[in-house]
Amino acid sequence: MINKEEYKGVFIFIEQVEGEVAKVSYELLGKGQELAQELNTQVTAVLLGHKVGNLADKLAKYGADEIVSVDDPALDIYMTEPYAKALAAIVDRFKPDIMLFGATAIGRDLAPRVSARVHTGLTADCTKLEINEEKSIMMTRPAFGGNIMATIACPDHRPQMATVRPGVMEQIPKRSGIVPKVHNVTVENLSASKNVEIIEVIKKISANVDIMDANVLISGGRGLGCPENFALLEELAEVLGGTVSSSRAAVDAGWQPKDRQVGQTGKTVRPNLYIACGISGAIQHLAGMEESEIIVAINKDPSAPIFEVADYGVVGDVCKIVPGLINEISRLREQQKIV
Repeated sequence: MINKEEYKGVFIFIEQVEGEVAKVSYELLGKGQELAQELNTQVTAVLLGHKVGNLADKLAKYGADEIVSVDDPALDIYMTEPYAKALAAIVDRFKPDIMLFGATAIGRDLAPRVSARVHTGLTADCTKLEINEEKSIMMTRPAFGGNIMATIACPDHRPQMATVRPGVMEQIPKRSGIVPKVHNVTVENLSASKNVEIIEVIKKISANVDIMDANVLISGGRGLGCPENFALLEELAEVLGGTVSSSRAAVDAGWQPKDRQVGQTGKTVRPNLYIACGISGAIQHLAGMEESEIIVAINKDPSAPIFEVADYGVVGDVCKIVPGLINEISRLREQQKIV
């Protein structure tokens, strides 16, 4: 039986590739500050890599009070075994109360291996984190395909570990004047733990913007009627400088790829403008976009739940309204050019 009193602090695994920190890590630092205030503790960023000490000041601006860093050539490119060994050593030494990862490809690979090594539980793909009256963290995640939300606790083991879906937490405003305490840690024989050799890294160049990074999203659902009508949304996105996304129904029907799905079982987005076209507004979809700054809904059903979260609503056939919208936006833009 562990002594839970020995475990203190909120630790955030900082995911970085070639010195570029993943956005979700900044989001988790912000959420970590919120949790730490309720627990009267500090937020520690865990930074693994090679020659990444220059990131310390930036991490402090986004919420890191302290930084634990392992700088080793074996950590230059992400590999499961060296990273898991280094992180497990940090957990054993510093005994964090809470340990958070982004639910990315790296986070989903690393977190379960670390949890197994330190003999604790892991809640995956969380969308909500709260501190309860017992000062334990309650971790909420979608279950059964997003049809229910499960809230999970880890009462008997430490650290309490979770991966958190990107986009669901908010970065805090940049702080100034924070000088974090940096703990430089050495973990012996990390190179010996490599069980693969990386010969070459080939980067995939994609013409598509990640919907989580888009400022304007034009999202389509089953109400479009057929996959061909997504061409209208592509045209609207082009005149607005935006990106096309979709509901789960459109993805399940094979009309759009999975990486464009918004919702509990897709991606969580916060664009400046979200236009929902032919989307009824099931709770699973709303959970992925309701924090958008401005929401416009177009649906022929006046009682569709999407109108409850929309700032502006248009009742009508999306296939008639969108072409008119495209023409009007194009006309106004031409008018501005003439003026």
